[in-house]
Amino acid sequence: MLNTNKEIPLSSRYVRTLLLSTALMSFTINSSIAVAKSSDTPIRFAKGALTSTITGKLKPSENEHWYRFNAGSGQYTVINIAPLAGKGIGTSETANVGVLHMPNGTQDGTKGGIVYQGCLPASGDYRLRIARNLMATQGKTAGYSVEIMILPKYASESLCKYL
Repeated sequence: MLNTNKEIPLSSRYVRTLLLSTALMSFTINSSIAVAKSSDTPIRFAKGALTSTITGKLKPSENEHWYRFNAGSGQYTVINIAPLAGKGIGTSETANVGVLHMPNGTQDGTKGGIVYQGCLPASGDYRLRIARNLMATQGKTAGYSVEIMILPKYASESLCKYL
């Protein structure tokens, strides 16, 4: 005989619903990550360089751009967002939100200025989300300039030892 909802205790139904919801959310999140990674713009460092600068613009219809780079655990890193400057740039807003997504599933970031400063927690591919602050936007073109500094492991050791 099949069990109906009336025969299953209420607490069991909640647990089943919770487990199913968690599984579906996990699948959805993992699916969206896989799709987004294929469109990430790689951040390239010149040979021997410790820094790389990326600039860009978010069109009025865009809210974010994604970038990626590979780094090792324990490398000291600073990521700084600034307005896109210069004549004829054509941006009246600044995309000032930066969030660094780590290979271990954590993330860290904030609005404007230095959005990440510290020792990277894991080796692998990092994803950087640059976005407009939706609370302070007029929906116009938003520019940004992002400087990423990643120290080599030998230069990071003394900094990361105390953090």
